Amino acid sequence: MPNSRSANAVRLEFAPGSLVQSNLSAAAFTDNWLWVAGDEACGVDRLRQLDPVGDESLRFGEVRDFPLAALLDLPGDADEEADIEGMAVADGFLWVVGSHGLKRKNTKAGRSHADNAKRLARVTLDANRRLLARLPIEPDEQGAPPLVRRARDGRKAQRLKGDAEANLLTRALADDPHFGPYMAIPGKDNGFDVEGLAVCGNRLLLGLRGPVLRGWSALLEIEVDTCDDELRLAPLDDDGTLVRKHFLQLEGLGVRDLNFAGDDLYILAGPTMVLDGEVRLFKWTGARAALAGNREPVTFGDALGAALAGSLIESTSLPHGRGTNKAEAICELPPALSAGTTRWLVLYDAPGEDRRDGAQAVFGDLLQRD
Repeated sequence: MPNSRSANAVRLEFAPGSLVQSNLSAAAFTDNWLWVAGDEACGVDRLRQLDPVGDESLRFGEVRDFPLAALLDLPGDADEEADIEGMAVADGFLWVVGSHGLKRKNTKAGRSHADNAKRLARVTLDANRRLLARLPIEPDEQGAPPLVRRARDGRKAQRLKGDAEANLLTRALADDPHFGPYMAIPGKDNGFDVEGLAVCGNRLLLGLRGPVLRGWSALLEIEVDTCDDELRLAPLDDDGTLVRKHFLQLEGLGVRDLNFAGDDLYILAGPTMVLDGEVRLFKWTGARAALAGNREPVTFGDALGAALAGSLIESTSLPHGRGTNKAEAICELPPALSAGTTRWLVLYDAPGEDRRDGAQAVFGDLLQRD
């Protein structure tokens, strides 16, 4: 179990009262600075590398919070959760994506049957959840990398055009034969739920936790460009395709996170909806080249055979608990922290007591790539 004596333990120290430490859902690195986000907040936290404790591999702390409302004109209130589920650093930007999904009220202990029945029937949309944005990273005089609304070189914080009800992505999928029917279903009911993000230039891959269709998990490929200070969807081909769909056989698991490593794509996959169960890390070998060479609007691949001229290979199973220790975020360590070996940081939502140290510190895992 991860603790101060574990060689693979990575300690994250948060400020008192932080919500993020108990619902970590996204992570990315800028050199030896770690960016994280939680799915119950509307901001991004930056942690600095600190000296490790005992035999721990790495330690991060001295958190600084960057509220999204200070960087973007959000469709919702400043304190309304964005449910950030994916994050990536590319070309001087920190990219973030919200779940885009609806949510259903849960029952509460001590309430009457009638009251809980009403709660369970209530479906809502937090306006900030339908967020896809890029935020400029600009080093300050001390060499730290804050997020800024506008960088000195002209880069701006921008989000995909949309409002409190929809954005260009959800509108493009509204009549889609695979995902259109699921846009009105809450994410935790196997509805539409974005939980992974990988970036290659202006091309983005969005991993879906749901829906999983007859065991097929999905990645959505889009391209964005800038128009009137906003991000817009750009056609992927001469036919005007705005969204390509890549269906993968991940043994019924939904996507929890994505990360490019060279030409390969690593896919963190776990149970859909609110189920507990095995969490696995898959590798799509040659994914970057395969995606660049693909022109089909819909593709299929499986873990045992070809996938767009690449292949999916199960890499490893990750620890999980019952209602706790849910692996939600994975990112590759930068060279300065990897000691010459390709290594990964895995962070967990709902950390159990084995992943806590007091009220402010939680532990992730350090994995080594084969």
